[in-house]
Amino acid sequence: MKRLDNYWNSLNPLSLLLLPLSLLFCLVAALRRALFARGVLRSVSLPVPVIVAGNVTVGGTGKTPLVLWLVDHLRSKGYRPGVVARGYGGNSREWPRRVDAESDPLEVGDEPVLLAQRTGCPCWVGPDRPAAALRLLAEDPCDILISDDGMQHYRLQRDIEIAVVDGNRRLGNGLCLPAGPLREGRGRLRQVDLVVANGPAANGEYAMRLEPDEAVNMAGRGERRLLEAFKTEATVHAVAGIGNPDRFFHMLEERGLKIQSHSFPDHHRFLPGEIDPPAPGPVLMTEKDAVKCTAFASRRHWYLPVRAVMEPAFIETLDKLLGDLTDG
Repeated sequence: MKRLDNYWNSLNPLSLLLLPLSLLFCLVAALRRALFARGVLRSVSLPVPVIVAGNVTVGGTGKTPLVLWLVDHLRSKGYRPGVVARGYGGNSREWPRRVDAESDPLEVGDEPVLLAQRTGCPCWVGPDRPAAALRLLAEDPCDILISDDGMQHYRLQRDIEIAVVDGNRRLGNGLCLPAGPLREGRGRLRQVDLVVANGPAANGEYAMRLEPDEAVNMAGRGERRLLEAFKTEATVHAVAGIGNPDRFFHMLEERGLKIQSHSFPDHHRFLPGEIDPPAPGPVLMTEKDAVKCTAFASRRHWYLPVRAVMEPAFIETLDKLLGDLTDG
């Protein structure tokens, strides 16, 4: 049988059958947000500004590259940023947890380990984001925090909200879970400070482009290779266990690689055989997947870092919002 999310891009008999549950989900989400806004449900205010980067849909939108970009940009402005996250997929028995480059992604989640490796900035994770944020601030001299995928975590007050949407898939059929991909009603996008589109941007959105860097060999020798160099290979095995694997596959095909795609569910816990197809050829995977596979990777395995490129209008607007926080 098809997975449920295969029905989220259109109005079809299954989505219509689930419509009553979808309406109930949207109603509960809106009510919960209203209760936090009115102080009926209590939220936590931090002594430093908080930027939330999230989305209104389930599945990958390109949020992690944006968080990496935000860390670099904030540092360029003289800030000392820290990152808090849910630690989705982590099986730690203790929360909150500090995450560093050597942390086990099976315990703290794959995305936080990637963030820690790429940024080197303080990173704490836990289901209770305010608790993770307070631990971070108690141990690290940060003056601004980024909450990764925290738009619906209203217990943590925020100063700037950035929503990321998939420029191609958009909001699917526009319905809330389980009939569609929305975590909240589509009107939620009108309430955030900035909407970033990973791909084609609609009116009022800021376009983000993901650019691949050099592929990095996973055997631990620091070997790098231009992505174009893989064009000489008869077949490249492309492995992706992310929210939207097709985006990764299309990126490789657009650059002339002949790929055999191997897609897995988001946050998939890989076994050695799953990244070692019997057919010859190098294996190229996302950086998020690579953090879970380093222990059993060989010289045929490579990962491809990507970086977000933001349009100048987004940078200008973000800097104005940051300036308003300082002036306030």
